[in-house]
Amino acid sequence: MSKLERITVTMPAEMAAKLRAAVERGDYATTSEVVREALRDWSDEQERADRDNAAVRAMLDSARAGGRIPAGEVFAQVREHVAKVAGEELARRSA
Repeated sequence: MSKLERITVTMPAEMAAKLRAAVERGDYATTSEVVREALRDWSDEQERADRDNAAVRAMLDSARAGGRIPAGEVFAQVREHVAKVAGEELARRSA
């Protein structure tokens, strides 16, 4: 088992109430489990975003180096990425 470290997190009362409610419903054994799952999800999303950003950067770098990539394809991928990130942000804020 990995080494555990205790940290203190300050959050709005509404978030703390949601954590406690998830435990009281039996969805999780402890509030720490809720936070760990949220951090895993956040970390996974950061990795996905990093991969998406790297792919767009690679396309742009290739275009700068003289490669032929249709501008429409680049802009379509950028628009898709921005829409995805914006949609995820809206979903996160409304959760």
